[in-house]
Parts: sequence; C-alpha cells; structure tokens
Amino acid sequence: MGFAETFKALSDPARREILMLLKKGRLSAGEISSHFETTGATISYHLNILKRAGLAFESREKNFIYYELDTSVLEEVLLWLSDLKGADAQDGK
Repeated sequence: MGFAETFKALSDPARREILMLLKKGRLSAGEISSHFETTGATISYHLNILKRAGLAFESREKNFIYYELDTSVLEEVLLWLSDLKGADAQDGK
C-alpha cells in the first residue's frame, strides 16, 4: 500500500465521513449505512477502498462484520508530511 492509494481513499468526502464515524468506535456496515442516503453496495464499495488503503479494518462476530479505524497509515502520512514540512523549514522556505 502506498501513499497514492491512501490519498485516493481520503479524496472522497463520503470516505472521509466514514472515517469520522469510525473515529467514535467500531460500527457495522448497516450502522455506517444509516448515516448516508446511498445504497448498501455503495457503502460497501467505500469500505473496501478504505480497507485496501489500510485506513480501516474489519472483524467478524457471528453474523456481523464490524469496521474500525486503523490509524497506522495515517500516522505514517503525518510523519511524512511533518518531515516534508521540516525539510522546507530547514531550507528557509
């Protein structure tokens, strides 16, 4: 997984909203869908993109699939951005 896939996942407002929902705790796909006026298939599509980008993960319990925020990739992106900003600051820019 690279930064391009992460930034692509973050570029969509619906996916950003899903991440904000997951920030509060794990949710089932149905619970996530209840916050949107789109089909379950559309939410599933967004969740798959977030999983591939490493921004969310799923766990199964009985007949339910729960989704949770995975902050490890976000931490890597923030570190990279911080390093990039630091390099500019050292160059006097």
